[in-house]
Amino acid sequence: MPVWWGMKTISVEMRGRMMAVYDRGESTREAVAKRFDVSLGFIKKLLSQRKREGTIEPLYHRAGRKAKLEPEHGQRLKDEVARKPDSTLEELKEALGLECTPQAIHWVLNKMGLTYKKRRCEPASRTARTSSKRGKSGVRDKGGLKDKGWSSSTSRRQRQT
Repeated sequence: MPVWWGMKTISVEMRGRMMAVYDRGESTREAVAKRFDVSLGFIKKLLSQRKREGTIEPLYHRAGRKAKLEPEHGQRLKDEVARKPDSTLEELKEALGLECTPQAIHWVLNKMGLTYKKRRCEPASRTARTSSKRGKSGVRDKGGLKDKGWSSSTSRRQRQT
C-alpha cells in the first residue's frame, strides 16, 4: 500500500517531480509510481488531468456534494426571517421555493446567527392519566421486612466484630 494512502493531498511540488521524471523518459508510469511510492492509478490520473485540464494541481473545488443553497439564498433567508420571524423551517422552505432539506436551512441560519421557530403550534398533548392502575407500595407484607423503616444495614442489633 502506498505511503500516501489516506493521508494529506500530495503537494504540487511532488506532483511536478513525478511528471518531470516521466516526461524526461527516464521511467515508465509503473517505475515512477514505485519510485515515489504512489499508486499506478494516481500517476495515470495525474497524466490524464494534465492532458485534460492543463494543470496538475489538486482539484479541491470538485470534491464533495454540491450545495443546494447558494449565497444569494442566504440573503433571501435573512430577509424572510426578518419579515416573519416565527416561520418554521418548512415554512421558510416553501416561502422561498427551495429544494433542500430543512436541516440545510437550519445550518445556513445557524451559521448566520439567526434564530427561527422550532415547530408548529399544536394543541397541548394529552394530560390525562396514562396508567390505569396505581403502582403497589414497595413494602411486602409476607416474607419481607418485619419492622417497617428498618433494613438489615440499619438494624438496631450490635454487629459482632
